[in-house]
Amino acid sequence: MTAHHAVDVTLTRPATLRELQRARRSVPLAVNADHTRLLVVQRAKSPGRALRTVRRRLEAQLPIDVLTTHYQDGNGQILLNVTFSPTVQSAVRHTAAALGQRPRDFVRDAVTTALARRDQERSRHLTVQLESLLTENSAEELLLCAADVLNGARRSRVTSP
Repeated sequence: MTAHHAVDVTLTRPATLRELQRARRSVPLAVNADHTRLLVVQRAKSPGRALRTVRRRLEAQLPIDVLTTHYQDGNGQILLNVTFSPTVQSAVRHTAAALGQRPRDFVRDAVTTALARRDQERSRHLTVQLESLLTENSAEELLLCAADVLNGARRSRVTSP
């Protein structure tokens, strides 16, 4: 069964109006305000095939950096479609072979590890900041302040044009 898949397109630079006009002839797309990200809905049998189809249709018209699925798959994963330079491709193949892995598995593991490390670093940073605030404020004061800030941010998103 052929389904529709949402694909996020991240560009290496803002697209010109002319590039966007040409791209819209190939696929219907939505563009963010600074012309660096697009959203495309593509019919395909699988999310991976949707990514490949979008890349094939747009790569000659736009400076594509990365394609990702907009929604997680059944395993909670976001699919990533990146084109490497020949030098990087060679390095990935060589390193993957040395580790006894397929290149796609090596890249997947490297990206997963990097994202986990980034999450841990952000968590540690936030913990240090919170512990610092707790030296001068009570937990109740911090919770009330956080609630006020979050409620204010939510209200501004709802009421902004």
